[in-house]
Amino acid sequence: MAGLRDTSAVRGSGDGAGTEGAAAPPPQRVYHPDYNNELTQFLPRTIVLKKPPGAQLGFNIRGGKASQLGIFISKVIPDSDAHRAGLQEGDQVLSVNDVDFQDIEHSKAVEILKTAREITMRVRYFPYSKCPVLECSLGSKLP
Repeated sequence: MAGLRDTSAVRGSGDGAGTEGAAAPPPQRVYHPDYNNELTQFLPRTIVLKKPPGAQLGFNIRGGKASQLGIFISKVIPDSDAHRAGLQEGDQVLSVNDVDFQDIEHSKAVEILKTAREITMRVRYFPYSKCPVLECSLGSKLP
């Protein structure tokens, strides 16, 4: 058939040792991160930050209504208050101070985050937000 290729020779050895696309054998799945059934990291959680005047929040956001992806944490500064509070790259911001962030303009999200002195964020870890689609969306560095 034209346009199709035989992929039968592309399979891994099955030993799970760094072979792209290879499945880990059943005895090794207990220790392999791809087979982790612990889903608590994906549950919504609350992050509370207090920002003194002139201080930075310690994280960057991307996304917003125009990108149809929501607001995501694109970077967390190591050893910042945000980092110590548990905020991590890939977190989706669900709300800030009871304002829904799931369908908000990027500029409005930045304004809310910049002007608040105390921030209560509901976030959930969403690792797929690290996909290239977000790199094309609007971004902002928060002070």
